[in-house]
Amino acid sequence: MNIARYEPRYRGLGLLNRLLNDDLGSLDFDNLAGRETAAVADWTPAVDIREEADRYLLTADLPGVKPDDIDVTMENGVLTIQGQRAAETTTETGGYKRYERVRGSFLRRFALPDTANGEDIVAETRHGVLEVTIPKHAELAPKKIAVKQA
Repeated sequence: MNIARYEPRYRGLGLLNRLLNDDLGSLDFDNLAGRETAAVADWTPAVDIREEADRYLLTADLPGVKPDDIDVTMENGVLTIQGQRAAETTTETGGYKRYERVRGSFLRRFALPDTANGEDIVAETRHGVLEVTIPKHAELAPKKIAVKQA
């Protein structure tokens, strides 16, 4: 009996579903590059985005990706996470092989809101999880100006 991974015949239906369900009010804008990612990336890592009082926190699952193979850039209000997971070189003399873990390049882009401070972004990996911290600009409180009698 052969075991085969199910691949839907019309992969474009998933993309159509994502286009119809976009939440334009979110930080992500549902992966700004999502419409062209399939052409330039082999896989898409799962990403969670959380807004806190003083920052945005983006967490991406990148198991098996070395920190040197990850590029995080910010340009014109767009945060880009890209890189690649290298294929393992193994030799097997008998039996069956099955590869479900995708190898190759990945790319995700996120439109940042105006409140994001792009100058102080910090990215670090821990146990295969990339955590990108995007601080918010400090809100300027109105300044009270005393009126003196002349």
